Amino acid sequence: MGKSRKSRREQAGAVVEAVDGGLAELIPDRDRARAWTLLIDGAPQSHVDLDDPAFLSFEYQRRLGHVVDLAAPPGRPLRAVHLGGGALTLARYVAATRPRSTQQVVERDAALVRLVRRDLPLDPAARIRVRSTDAREGLAKVADGWADLVLLDVFSGARTPAHLTSTEFLDEVRRALRPGGLYAANLADGPPLAHLRGQIATVAARFAEAALVADPAVLRGKRFGNAVLVACDAPLPLAELTRRAASDPHPARVEHGRTLTDFTGGATPVTDTAAVASPAPPPSVFR
Repeated sequence: MGKSRKSRREQAGAVVEAVDGGLAELIPDRDRARAWTLLIDGAPQSHVDLDDPAFLSFEYQRRLGHVVDLAAPPGRPLRAVHLGGGALTLARYVAATRPRSTQQVVERDAALVRLVRRDLPLDPAARIRVRSTDAREGLAKVADGWADLVLLDVFSGARTPAHLTSTEFLDEVRRALRPGGLYAANLADGPPLAHLRGQIATVAARFAEAALVADPAVLRGKRFGNAVLVACDAPLPLAELTRRAASDPHPARVEHGRTLTDFTGGATPVTDTAAVASPAPPPSVFR
């Protein structure tokens, strides 16, 4: 939209470049030599450490990392689909912690993909394929039952697009997952948590088991924040997920079963015809 696509390195070492989704900034981490934070239009999107891709800095990334860790016995390769790429943090994490994993990343912003590949290059040995297309269109190209794990982390203008919030979208997720495969979504919401409640009801309409991992203050509607929704048709590793979430630097609570059902407050599943994007975060969130 009229912005130059030429990147520039500022005195502090930052990389600033216009991408399809806005203005991307790669900000060097002062505490880690080859670590960077990716911002889009000022909103933090990803953090990646090229020397230690198993290091996850952001709270929501750590929670998704727990799901990756519990998706199979330690070290076993996974077939993973990442809807939303950002700096490819979670794909790098899977490659580092589960060598020989095969991964598909769907990231609509082709200019962002080029920026990340250039300035934050992937390990050449990692089996990571990146498609620059819409998340739902890319998911449709995944073979039936191929994936052990599907991760959703898509934001456009800091909002999850409407077409990634519906039962019809989850039908595509289920089709791509193997029996017993895991689905996890990074969601964002604030009081009165209508979006989050609707997403829980939507997942419950398509999966036998579900759990929500979030900061207690977010669950109480005290502030805007992220929540990770996990679903499966087989029993979830709730005890270990709860232990890991509670042990994080920013402890989270895991809700499931009747408590999670009650939390929805009677919300109904979202369909394509009624779907809306997640709410925009208040400006104070990124200050």
